[in-house]
Amino acid sequence: MDNIWCPGGLNGNARKVAEALRARGPSTRAQLARAIHLSRPTISATIADLAAAGIAVESAPGPDGPDSRAGRDDGTNRTGLDETGGRDGQRSSGRPAGVVRLTRQAGLAIGVDVGRRHIRIAVADVGHEILLESATRLDADADDTPGPVLDKAASMIDGALDRLGAARGEVVGVGMGVPAPMTLDGRIGAPRLLPGWGDLSPGHELGSRLGLPVLVNNDANLGALGELHWGAGRRASVLVYIKLATGIGAGIVLDGQLFRGSTGTAGELGHITMDARGPVCRCGNRGCVELSAGGRALVAQARLTYPELADVSDLVEMANSGDPGCRRLLTDAGTQIGLALSGLVNLINPERIILGGELGNAADLMLDPLRRGLAESAMPAAVETVTVLPGELGDRAAALGGVLLVMRTPSVSR
Repeated sequence: MDNIWCPGGLNGNARKVAEALRARGPSTRAQLARAIHLSRPTISATIADLAAAGIAVESAPGPDGPDSRAGRDDGTNRTGLDETGGRDGQRSSGRPAGVVRLTRQAGLAIGVDVGRRHIRIAVADVGHEILLESATRLDADADDTPGPVLDKAASMIDGALDRLGAARGEVVGVGMGVPAPMTLDGRIGAPRLLPGWGDLSPGHELGSRLGLPVLVNNDANLGALGELHWGAGRRASVLVYIKLATGIGAGIVLDGQLFRGSTGTAGELGHITMDARGPVCRCGNRGCVELSAGGRALVAQARLTYPELADVSDLVEMANSGDPGCRRLLTDAGTQIGLALSGLVNLINPERIILGGELGNAADLMLDPLRRGLAESAMPAAVETVTVLPGELGDRAAALGGVLLVMRTPSVSR
């Protein structure tokens, strides 16, 4: 589905302002005037109309970060509003400008992150306040069980709405991430990478279970959106988010917008060939970087010494605890990823490279080797100016990115 709903009955300037607030998040009147090219008096009058309808509210600014009223299932909270200072403006030294945001009455957005062994969801209002987050571990690989996984995701969404005292009718859309390239028309772009899902349209499948519009994208792309808006990518114009997990994917942001390529499958970093005579990858090519630096390959190597090792998280935990073999596996992987990234760094000259995913939890071990790999093979001017850093959102990035996918999608009236 190409479009997501917006509050009914809006048109003209009211619709423009509501659309801008949904895409940008809480903003000052000056930021809105610049973003949609309306005069300050027109913006003020329109905000007054939206406030009278209960759709918008103006309040004092808060700190950056994903806002959380209800909190996450682990009992922690992180509060704040995004972009109160704005990407395109500076705070004055006087009294801070008020911030306008949409209210819950304007609707809810839901993000879903489907991983190999987990499902994570996030529910927010379209004013960019995170209301609830929830995650569960799967008993079987999501790769092989799409039906039960989608059933579970639908059940988790309904459970979250019940906890919030909300109904499906309040949801303007769902943004779902899956660990495979996705085409612009919502199909799996490389069925060999997720064979059990190859014949499905995941968005249609989840949408039919919920009766809601569902947008689907690659999980690394959604991680990039999450970090761009709420995490380590704030105020960056050009960045690359690397999801290091069972596989390796990249989300690319150019001029502040997610770049998907001509068919939607840009960013498949894990399937860049590093050795044309190397072993055959599950994608059908030889010597892919995933075969030497992906979580599946690293766990297989570690099990030669530790056959009881369960998954990537166990590998990272052992490495962070000082095991020399596990540490070496991760530092070598960092170097390989740096080498694989060098061509991309030469081509797009990013400001930031952000590491996320399960292996991103070992960023302290992987960052320096990754930088060395870049230095060996990328243009010095590009290497000198790029900042390589860990993500701030951790496992939350893709689910929060799913929320933002809904916020940023052009809308139609209900």
